[in-house]
Amino acid sequence: VRGRVEAVASGQLLRSRGFKANNIDVAFTSELERAHETCELALASMAGAEQETWDSSRIRRDWRLNERHYGAVQGLSKNDPELLAKYGEDVVRGWRRSMTEKPPPLTKNDEMYQPPPAPTTESLQDCQKRAVECFHSAIAPALFDEATDSEKRTVVVVAHSNTIRALMASFDSVPDPLVSKLHVPNSVPILYRFERSTREPVSSRLQSVAGGSHARWLVSAENHTQVRDALQPGGMLTRAMFDAWDTDNDRRLTVAELEAGIGGLVKEYSNKRLDCVVLAVAKKICRELAMECKPNGSIDQKEFERRASEAFRGLQGD
Repeated sequence: VRGRVEAVASGQLLRSRGFKANNIDVAFTSELERAHETCELALASMAGAEQETWDSSRIRRDWRLNERHYGAVQGLSKNDPELLAKYGEDVVRGWRRSMTEKPPPLTKNDEMYQPPPAPTTESLQDCQKRAVECFHSAIAPALFDEATDSEKRTVVVVAHSNTIRALMASFDSVPDPLVSKLHVPNSVPILYRFERSTREPVSSRLQSVAGGSHARWLVSAENHTQVRDALQPGGMLTRAMFDAWDTDNDRRLTVAELEAGIGGLVKEYSNKRLDCVVLAVAKKICRELAMECKPNGSIDQKEFERRASEAFRGLQGD
């Protein structure tokens, strides 16, 4: 139930940022039912109450977007006591974090065994290889080559944490030792913009624990907690907050928009643990702007990021 609610919420968020279902040219998802259902729910939500034109035949399923195959331990929790007792915590951690280590493979006698090309076990590197192959042979042609009435094409990819991580690592040229540090929270839209002639990301790189990313995370009050741990102060989070609170899309924030954004966070987490640092930074910017400007004063994105960075450093000093 939680996953379905998150899928609908992500579709509503995309629609609110201008990504309506009838503007989506193609959607890609894996062969796994949970990913396909997530894709259907998100697109239906992006279509809105009027259910604007959307044809599910535009959804293309590709096994190369399937979640990583964990071989003989497929389906077991990483914290399963029997799993940890049999193999040891260090070995299990190596399977999850190393690029090359892989769990024991399935055998032909296993109930879940499938003949090739289905894998019997995979390392993170194996999973990354097939996901990137899918991008180059299927997703990229749909994004750049297929005939369209518009110069701008939009493709949605709904997959799994390891395959999304693999694509992000490829787009951002993340070194192998840092790939496992890429955090992919559930049902949080991640936006990449590409130059059609070069097929390379065009958005500037922002600081991240994996060395920098062209990605833009779409943040709302509902998914803020999921995103918080993956973003750096003064980087992607502040840009995502700016986009979320810029309700009139004029690329400036007024005192009223800042107050509404802060109010949304406080209301959403009134009975939960709220990120006090993020809230304190936003409140400090709001107070400063109210003191310096007239009621209708505003700041642009660059100034918002500068103030957020300064406010965070001040909190660290405190």
